[in-house]
Amino acid sequence: MGIFSRMTDIINSNITSLLDRAEDPQKMIRMIIQEMEETLVEVRSSSARVIADRKTAARRLARIKDEIAEWTDKAMLAIDKGREDLARAALSEKQSTAKEVDTIERELSELDDHLSSLNDEISQLQTKLDDAKTKQKTMLMRQTSVENRLKVRRQSQRANLDDAFDKFERFERRMDTLEGELESMDVGDNAKTNLKSEIDALKENDQINDELSQLKAKMASK
Repeated sequence: MGIFSRMTDIINSNITSLLDRAEDPQKMIRMIIQEMEETLVEVRSSSARVIADRKTAARRLARIKDEIAEWTDKAMLAIDKGREDLARAALSEKQSTAKEVDTIERELSELDDHLSSLNDEISQLQTKLDDAKTKQKTMLMRQTSVENRLKVRRQSQRANLDDAFDKFERFERRMDTLEGELESMDVGDNAKTNLKSEIDALKENDQINDELSQLKAKMASK
């Protein structure tokens, strides 16, 4: 069972409404188009059979009309030859054959009505199919447009992100440069400070030695 169970379902369907309710509109429109195309093939096949039946009926009608004309000719010939009995028999066959004309003409009329109905259905179905294909093309165009816009947006965001990283890296390099300059200023001062500290330590050591010697001398004198 397809989306549409009967021909009238397709003709009376609201494609837009079906697509609005679908979880996957792209898949739904493909299924709708496939169902319509398959139904269109079936209806065209039915129409072809009806056309073939009509041609057959039309040939039968033409043949019967020829037979009627022949019986008329035979009746006239029998009358001309003075054979009224044969003429009556020929006219009787003519009337019997003429009854088939009414039957075949009714059949042709019914086939014409059926064919007209099928042609209307084919026309409506073709219109629906064209509409569905137009909607599919529109959906594909919208999808392509959205994907392209999204791609551009992502590229733009990527460019902005890359630019932000570049700015951050430049800022880090600038800070490294400033810190380097600051540290370079302390290099000489540290050397001077160390040298001064060593010299001061020597003086301090001499003072301690002198004081120690004085204490020893004082203790020895006692």
